[in-house]
Amino acid sequence: MAREAMPQVPVKAQVSIKTKASIKESSMSRTPAEEQNLQLVLDMFANVLEPLDSSAADRYVSPDYIQHNQSVKPGREALKEFLDWARGENPHATHDIKRAFVDGDHVVVHYHVRRWEGDNGWAVCDIFRVADGFIVEHWDVLQNIEPGGPNPNSPF
Repeated sequence: MAREAMPQVPVKAQVSIKTKASIKESSMSRTPAEEQNLQLVLDMFANVLEPLDSSAADRYVSPDYIQHNQSVKPGREALKEFLDWARGENPHATHDIKRAFVDGDHVVVHYHVRRWEGDNGWAVCDIFRVADGFIVEHWDVLQNIEPGGPNPNSPF
């Protein structure tokens, strides 16, 4: 299994920065295909999810996109509609990537979504399957961030 933790930095810079954890795992190499899959997903975050720009989705997402999020209709066009809706509702939302992992054709991204200033937001893990240079399938898990709970550990 090839994987590497990504530090919290702007998305474009994440692939090139090494943390102590990634240096420790540096003996685990990625294949060229895994590098491409990881970069595709990080580029999609930078150009589609962070700006909530549905017009850029076609460059990254397959026309036959399979969506497993039960709150979103299936398909690429439905994803674009969702992005347009989200941008209208929360135009200043942020997606702070904490780490990303790649294993073959799957990429996992763990990040913090904040919908507006002062929002505690969600801890999110997205799982993407990549084929032929496109994201073809997506699963996600969301957790509300609740301050003052019994666990002092951050979800990140």
